[in-house]
Amino acid sequence: MSEERTRDRSWTPADVRERAASYFGDVAPAHDWQHVRRVAELAETLAAESDRDVDERTLLAAVWLHDVGRSREDRGEIDDHAAWGAAEAERILTDLGATPDTVAAVQHCVRAHRYSNDVEPETVEAELLCDADNLDALGAVGVARCFTYGGELGQPIHDPDLPLAADDTEAGETQLNHLQKKVLSLRERMYTDPGCAVAEERHAFVESFVERFEREVAGDA
Repeated sequence: MSEERTRDRSWTPADVRERAASYFGDVAPAHDWQHVRRVAELAETLAAESDRDVDERTLLAAVWLHDVGRSREDRGEIDDHAAWGAAEAERILTDLGATPDTVAAVQHCVRAHRYSNDVEPETVEAELLCDADNLDALGAVGVARCFTYGGELGQPIHDPDLPLAADDTEAGETQLNHLQKKVLSLRERMYTDPGCAVAEERHAFVESFVERFEREVAGDA
């Protein structure tokens, strides 16, 4: 076995996790280290339920690294945390001894995970990361993250003078509109069968929440 392949076998996802965690000291709650940990749990669950061959080291390395640039983007220091994160992933993984092929595979996952870019996942590992990341924006956790992030940005929870039909923004100017415009679209963005199954239940919860929210703000006791 070549020295390069021997070195590649020597690193573990735990090594990557330790490096990645250091990037989250000042990250706001909606995209903090707990988000990354939840995505890791979801990714492992989806991988276990998949009938496809999954390189779990690549998947977990990508999970731990996918949002290392998020705080920089939120502070306006970079434009695209996925592109920056992919570059940082190369530095970290190369330092740990990963092969160029492994580095490239992880970088693709990191680039493809972002909701708003044009990079389509081309591997099962990238698809699983996308699904796990989007699933953390659905369901009860997704609702909590939505309103937390809105608070970080100073956006209103709800504005009766700005109903969904009058809100022409892509993401929604209020958090209620954001739930309906973006969060409820995530079910259609699943790439894997296990991801689709989880998304159905979480989507139904958000629909129920929105319905209840609208009744309450209308004065329904």
